[in-house]
Amino acid sequence: MAFELPALPYDYEALQPYMSKETLEYHHDKHHKAYVDNGNKLAAEAGMDKLSLEEVVKQSFGKNAGLFNNAAQHYNHVHFWKWMKKGGGGNKLPGALQKAFDSDLGGYDKFKADFTNAGATQFGSGWAWVSVKNGKLEISKTPNGENPLVHGGTPILGVDVWEHSYYIDYRNARPKYLEAFVDSLINWDYVLECYEAARG
Repeated sequence: MAFELPALPYDYEALQPYMSKETLEYHHDKHHKAYVDNGNKLAAEAGMDKLSLEEVVKQSFGKNAGLFNNAAQHYNHVHFWKWMKKGGGGNKLPGALQKAFDSDLGGYDKFKADFTNAGATQFGSGWAWVSVKNGKLEISKTPNGENPLVHGGTPILGVDVWEHSYYIDYRNARPKYLEAFVDSLINWDYVLECYEAARG
């Protein structure tokens, strides 16, 4: 199944001042588009172009680095855009999500500390995640394009800590970017949707 660049679910100015129009134009229109274009080419060459995106990610991991990097980054970004919204973030989580965060992650404040720390301490490029693994929520970090799908989990929230995600707006202050993401950008409704889907 061919990869397609999704339209952003908001306009390019919507996430300001936390994420600028310029960042979204570069990040979505150039970086994400490159993952889509390269991923399609490499998936076709590998005979995997009829598989779902999730299957391509899982099957190429550890076997076809070029394909994996582009397919995984496409998967990550398809969700990343939806994990943000104008007027998002904050500690008012939908009920089912609040319950899971309380029981599995020690509550919102501990989640915020652990999630932002995972993102801040990921050396070089990568992601910080909340995923469902063995029926419970867990926080993790991965290098480059890796994601919980290849580690037995299903991501319900992720933040991109590649420099192209924050350098225009925050320069090298990655912790400030992570704080803004949690406080002002997270789309908790979409996190809930992912959580419910992951639990089946």
